[in-house]
Parts: sequence; C-alpha cells; structure tokens
Amino acid sequence: WVQPVESGGGSVQPGGSLRLTCEVSGNLASRNCMGWFRQGPGKEREGVATIYTGAGSTRYADSVKGRFTISQEKAKNTVYLQMNSLKPEDTAMYYCAATTPTCSGGYCYCRSPIKQVDFVYWGQGTQVTVSS
Repeated sequence: WVQPVESGGGSVQPGGSLRLTCEVSGNLASRNCMGWFRQGPGKEREGVATIYTGAGSTRYADSVKGRFTISQEKAKNTVYLQMNSLKPEDTAMYYCAATTPTCSGGYCYCRSPIKQVDFVYWGQGTQVTVSS
C-alpha cells in the first residue's frame, strides 16, 4: 500500500517557476515508477513525467520537455517536479501517482507513453495556476 501526498502548488505569473513535492507514505519499495499527471479545465488527465526510482531514469511529455524536471530524494520517500518557464497552458490540477515498473531481462523502466491507466496509487492533487 502506497499513499502519495502532493504539495507546492500555487499561483505564478507566466515565465515563473514552482516546485511540486510528492511525499509517499507506506511501503515505497526501492524500485517503483513514480509519475506526475495533470488535468486542466475541460481537459483529460495527461501524463507529464515519470521516474523509475531504481535507476533514476526519467521520461517527459513533449509539452514539458526542457522546462520540467522530475527528481527523487529516496531517503525522504519524496519525488519532486521542478517546473520552469511556466505557461498559462500549464494551469491544471497536478497529481502524483505510483505503480510498479516494467521489467524485462533484468532491465526495469516506466512505461511509455505515460498513461494514467498504468498507475495504481494516486494523491489528491495540488492546483497550479499560471496567469498574469
């Protein structure tokens, strides 16, 4: 059982930055796939970024590549999403989620593309608003 809890959302002007935090309580194994998703007004939930906690390998949606960075702090059972150069279209509820990785031939990774159906444990979300 794993329970992600998000924090760090808020309001920021275009071009600004925010860092979201996902603290995971429960039995977070050393090898998990952690992901950030978002759902904007009137939009479907979309995958933003994932990190495989074993190797630290990451994946990003094309819409955030070069602007967002997902990272982890294993000792604190915490995953971060650093968001830079924010745009109004980044406005959304952001969710943290966890699932088991895909493993083949001793190599494990988070699935691509990033799909919410692949994730089992979800947080309640934190709101990010980008507006001037």
